[in-house]
Amino acid sequence: MAGMGPLEGVKVVELAGIGPAPFACMMLAELGADVLRIDRPGGSLSLGPPELDLLNRGRRSAALDLKQPAAVDVVRRLVARADVLVEGFRPGVAERLGLGPEACHAINPRLVYGRMTGWGQDGPLAQTAGHDIDYLGLSGALHLIGRAGGPPQVPANLLGDFAGGSLYLVIGVLAALHSGQGQVVDAAIVDGSAHLTTMLLGALAAGSWRQERGSNLLDTGAPFYDVYETADGKHVSVGAIEPQFYAELIEKLGIDAPDRNDPSNWPALRKLFAETFRQRTQADWTAVFVGSDACVAPVLPLGADHPHLVARGTFVDHHGVRQPAPAPRFDRTPTSLGRPPARPGEHTGEALADWGITDIDELLGSGAAVQN
Repeated sequence: MAGMGPLEGVKVVELAGIGPAPFACMMLAELGADVLRIDRPGGSLSLGPPELDLLNRGRRSAALDLKQPAAVDVVRRLVARADVLVEGFRPGVAERLGLGPEACHAINPRLVYGRMTGWGQDGPLAQTAGHDIDYLGLSGALHLIGRAGGPPQVPANLLGDFAGGSLYLVIGVLAALHSGQGQVVDAAIVDGSAHLTTMLLGALAAGSWRQERGSNLLDTGAPFYDVYETADGKHVSVGAIEPQFYAELIEKLGIDAPDRNDPSNWPALRKLFAETFRQRTQADWTAVFVGSDACVAPVLPLGADHPHLVARGTFVDHHGVRQPAPAPRFDRTPTSLGRPPARPGEHTGEALADWGITDIDELLGSGAAVQN
């Protein structure tokens, strides 16, 4: 069932894919929408067993064989009742299935049709394959990341797939719902990743940012915005940009530092910071800086406990699996995790019935639908 979040009452059909589209639908479900995931029989590519595929949490799964006309007809009937449809196919695939925007809007003119791709619905690369790293590379975002004199560094797939892709799709869907008009949302990871560089392109035009990696205020060029190794081989992050925060950093470190306003001092300052942080463990430095404005934090592994994260419930153990709690938070319409990740087709019968499909036995008997 749908949650009690701000999207309570919104109905979403998700044509199952991988990566950014499932993450977007996960967020819509956590915001309270009733999201029905349409899986292919057997499911899609996953990094682990279905019950640990956290991108699929919070919603039910119905398995339909879209190679069969009867299954496509079921999706059309679901579209008639839906507010949103989300698909992450290569451009033209949904149209060949008979489930493109034109066909769906003929059934439901108010439908918000969300499309998630890497390169977008048009352009010279639209029909070619790619992954997060490629979209980041073309957008310029990947060029930004790395140390002076070194190659670009890969930020897992968080920056492209999920920041430049999923979040832009969710923003687009919510904006289209607010408009009250049926329309297509073309969310391309390359577009979103480029959009994320807006501030830095402005700084580049102003002459306050350089194209060379590791030479700027926010890309490890400045020694007071960097990570440093501690005595136990762990790391701390330092982001003491403002003068008052920097002064507190120097005081807490107990060092006599050269003038940071003269960039010629930065190599010596970086060396001094590195030597100082290596003298104590990460836990020691965390204790030194707790509650201060020096902008120092431990670099923790995935899902780690920290008093602040524990107090806010940032990570939770849900159905025996450590995972992030929904974000953002609402004071009047709280979000929730809801269901654990479903096996493909786990809810085929009950979900289709709830969405008004009555010929379920016939669909299951023909193999157009599969119950797992």
